Amino acid sequence: MYLFDPLYFLFVGPFMLIAMVASARVKSTFQRFSRVGVRSGMTGAEAAAAVARSAGIAVRIEQSSGFLSDHYDPRGRVLRLSPDVYGGRSISAVAVAAHEAGHAIQDARAYAPLRLRSFMVPITQFGSTGWIWIFMAGMILSIKPLVTVGILIFGVTVVFQLVTLPVEFDASRRAKLVLVETGIVANAEEEQGVSKVLNAAAMTYVASALTSIATLLYLIMRSRD
Repeated sequence: MYLFDPLYFLFVGPFMLIAMVASARVKSTFQRFSRVGVRSGMTGAEAAAAVARSAGIAVRIEQSSGFLSDHYDPRGRVLRLSPDVYGGRSISAVAVAAHEAGHAIQDARAYAPLRLRSFMVPITQFGSTGWIWIFMAGMILSIKPLVTVGILIFGVTVVFQLVTLPVEFDASRRAKLVLVETGIVANAEEEQGVSKVLNAAAMTYVASALTSIATLLYLIMRSRD
């Protein structure tokens, strides 16, 4: 990839900007609603446990380090929440915690897109860093098969990001539904706050997928030079 190639910025630049805006928005939205408490008084950890319990599943909940480092580990069936979420009693805390519990429900229900994403993780971990060296080697040495392999490997990461979209949207859908049904979210104002937090987070995945698609198109164009 040529860092100063105008074609690269034409294809990818606008989506990189969108991704930056989406990332800033999710942080500001989380911080905004982290200052708004929920009437139920539940912490994020308690909300995640309640969401999982409502679906009849058991999941271990642990506190992790870092800001917005929340994730569900399907290998150990462990839900790890960042400090602000784990002990927070805010709209942001219960929204994020419930979303991660939504992934635990997906796992228990054998949700196909989650299974596919989990299967693709090892391949994607290599592909996300290895593809560029193969692609650049092929371009520099004028070896077309290497260029093609690099593009195909990067294409796998694009597929991974596309599969991630329904996984994330479905987890948020489950979270919103259970939060209302269980009374953790007590009124329309809190419900709207939860939606804003989760929608902002979802847009980061959309922006990332669009950036990757644009990058793939750029690579294909360059491979024809």
